[in-house]
Amino acid sequence: MDALSLARIQFAANISFHILFPSITIALGWILLYFKLRHARSGDARWLLAYGFWVKVFALSFALGVVSGVTMSFQFGTNWPGYMLTVGNVAGPLLGYEVLTAFFLEATFLGIMLFGRRRVSERMHTLATFLVAFGTTLSAFWILALNSWMQTPSGHEVVDGVVHARDWLAVVFNPSFPYRLVHMLLASGLTASFLVAGLSAYRWLCGDRGGDVRAALRTAVFAAAVLIPVQILIGDQHGLNTLAHQPQKVAAMEGIWRTERGSPALLFAWPNEAERRNDYAVGVPRLAALILTHDLDGELRGLDSFADHPPVAPVFFAFRVMVGIGMLMLLVGWATAWRLWRRGEPAGWQTRALVAMTFSGWVATLAGWYVTEIGRQPWLVTGILRTADAASATPAPMIGLSLAGYLALYGVLIVAYVGVLFHMARKAAHGDRVQAADPVEHKVGI
Repeated sequence: MDALSLARIQFAANISFHILFPSITIALGWILLYFKLRHARSGDARWLLAYGFWVKVFALSFALGVVSGVTMSFQFGTNWPGYMLTVGNVAGPLLGYEVLTAFFLEATFLGIMLFGRRRVSERMHTLATFLVAFGTTLSAFWILALNSWMQTPSGHEVVDGVVHARDWLAVVFNPSFPYRLVHMLLASGLTASFLVAGLSAYRWLCGDRGGDVRAALRTAVFAAAVLIPVQILIGDQHGLNTLAHQPQKVAAMEGIWRTERGSPALLFAWPNEAERRNDYAVGVPRLAALILTHDLDGELRGLDSFADHPPVAPVFFAFRVMVGIGMLMLLVGWATAWRLWRRGEPAGWQTRALVAMTFSGWVATLAGWYVTEIGRQPWLVTGILRTADAASATPAPMIGLSLAGYLALYGVLIVAYVGVLFHMARKAAHGDRVQAADPVEHKVGI
């Protein structure tokens, strides 16, 4: 493989590993705050027990997210120097704002949140939990502002081949930013909800039917049941925005090779890029036209009308994985929520389904991220900087060697992370309960 392909795979591997952990911590911080507020209002110890278990999961996820984020910054210099040379006047400040306003906030109050219950008042500890949750969301705000600007740049000017910000409000609040931000926050909500529901269901299957397990399970299942239809609605609006600003991405998502009216929604197909057609296509007639134009005979531009368009197969399949996982979340979430509301306990198949879907949010998030990022190709910053023009002259063997090291390390870390979470759940289920007095300083620490 050439150096450009290896550099792209390396960055994809790094960011794929990194995004797994913010997708949990962004929403898990707010779930922890909910547990804390319920305890403060009711005095019921089960909420503090739930907080004690899940704050450790948050701490572990936060640590891995921070460490994995560091490696990405090095690649700007080693593999993608043209990126900062061209758009550094926009990207640099936005990344700096994320560190100054969000990461410092999280890092400062995380210590109080983890170790401060016996040292500060309950109000201060609750405030620290709020500030950490707010910090994770603020971090997502700045990162998605930059990523959205790369997709739909605005508020800038190009002088001698270098991009300068002309209007920072237009840079930050670019045309796709509101949709991407809400879509990602909801994705985090679903990822954290199914993680909490899955590990709680695992403890349930291990025989732990304590009040804290019931509280966490109900909270997560009802949150998922509410969030998934909202995510479907926001995803539809996001798709319409993408159609307006990046129609070639939508054409790849839907496998539309030629401009046509009444395009079907393909449930399955095998995109044949060499012959520019879809093999083995199974679809619903006119449905894509109806969804995207709100007209059964609406016209959708095909890939043949664009000088540049992304590779079709990865975008096409990733989009269907994302949608398929979303539909499965809707089915399991609503069925379990109905059962909990009517009978107070999940059915056996529901607990097993929740355990199987513990990390389903990761799959959907990664699939959606691949649609977004691969769908932008061949541009690194749409209409401004091509991916190939930003690459370094680093030899392919050097990139390949570091890529192999990253992949090996990430494989070990992800297996260890998942193993530790289920180990913690088993310990809690078998009587080594998290103490309400101090959730982290107790002997069952990470």
